[in-house]
Amino acid sequence: MNNNKIRRSSLFIAMVAAMGVSAAANAAVELYNEDGTSFSVDGYFNAFYVNRDNNVNNTRDSRVKMGFLPNTIGFNFSKEMGDLTLGGRSSFWTSINDSLDDGLATDTAIDVRQFYATVDGDFGQVLLGKDFGLYARSNIFLDEILMGFGSPGTAGGVSFGNIRAGYPYPTPSAQITYRAPEMSGFNLAVGILNPADTVTGTNDENAAPRFESEVTYTTSLSNVALTGWVNGRYQSAENGSTTVDSTGVGYGLKASLAGLTLAASGFTSKGDNPVLIGNSAVTEDDADGFLVQGAYAFGANRLVLSYGETDAEILDFETESTTFGFFHDVNSNFKLVAEYNMFEQKNRTTGVTSTDADTIALGAIVMF
Repeated sequence: MNNNKIRRSSLFIAMVAAMGVSAAANAAVELYNEDGTSFSVDGYFNAFYVNRDNNVNNTRDSRVKMGFLPNTIGFNFSKEMGDLTLGGRSSFWTSINDSLDDGLATDTAIDVRQFYATVDGDFGQVLLGKDFGLYARSNIFLDEILMGFGSPGTAGGVSFGNIRAGYPYPTPSAQITYRAPEMSGFNLAVGILNPADTVTGTNDENAAPRFESEVTYTTSLSNVALTGWVNGRYQSAENGSTTVDSTGVGYGLKASLAGLTLAASGFTSKGDNPVLIGNSAVTEDDADGFLVQGAYAFGANRLVLSYGETDAEILDFETESTTFGFFHDVNSNFKLVAEYNMFEQKNRTTGVTSTDADTIALGAIVMF
């Protein structure tokens, strides 16, 4: 088996972890595999009926929307060349919320979040291109409601899951990233990324790229499967007399025994937006957040309880998001989801509630 098959796409691994099923049962569809060259396709399709009660203005809305993950199709390439394996992935993330009600007519948005090449060998792997960042990566990819709905999002886009209520979004960015070979359960990734826009205005000056890294560790102790991680980033940007030094640290621990899984994660950041990294609407913001979750799997079913908070100083908000989720595997490629989410956002200074929404989401997911 070549290295690229071992190192499946991060999205696929996240889906497998969220579903609690074996990787073998959910592999991408292999279209070609001869003479050391392979080509495969994977897809993810979902839709949710969403009923939301807005407690601020006492209104109720019904919608058909996609969930936290958009509808996606991905293409994977691999070719063995002597001691090296050359690979690549391109994935296209598509909105289904293009109805007139969302003001988009039929102008469906296509978001290319992954478009990269990989070089694998005994030294590890080098990734060249666009992919998700390393900071906050495992926080979101190991979220128990990754394949659910979570907190409200934008009218024409995905829901926000636990973004802004437990972790920031690891924005896909141009990067050169090195991943070391696994060492006794440890996995190390370090990369340089295209700088994010952290200074209000134009003509930002970045003397160095953004640096990000992540260390993960997996082991088993007395039949308890453990996964821990620490990730971080650093960037300095200037604009005239304004200098913004951006730093962030994410961390987490997940433990599983039989059907029970308990997880806790968190982050702390300075000089960046705690919702979408790279949004220059605020500079030098201090923010932190955490997410605690419990899940229990029995047969083809999984129950999830999730609670998260984020506290941002300059954006001046506090959020809380509580989610009860039920996931049922009809088979390895078809899943049904039922969720109830309570989301609240307050102004830290005044205590005034800007968002108070209770959401029921009923969805179906098809993946291959």
